[in-house]
Amino acid sequence: MKLHYLLVSMLAATVLTLAACDQKQTDAEKTVNKSIDKATDKVDDALDRRPGEKVRDAAEDAGDAIEDTAKEIKEEAKDATN
Repeated sequence: MKLHYLLVSMLAATVLTLAACDQKQTDAEKTVNKSIDKATDKVDDALDRRPGEKVRDAAEDAGDAIEDTAKEIKEEAKDATN
């Protein structure tokens, strides 16, 4: 019976110790992981392998069109004031 309590207490101590050893990512590791994710996304974009590729391409095209329109509006406003 004493052996049973000893084993249970040793097991509990081991589990608590291992749970406390959870490693956190450093800022450098987070930066590297973000860079890898961005590179992977760019490769997938170039090869048209991203999930929802058609939707993403349409959104990117819409964003580009909005930026182009905004530039044209700024140029027209600038020309109108001169």
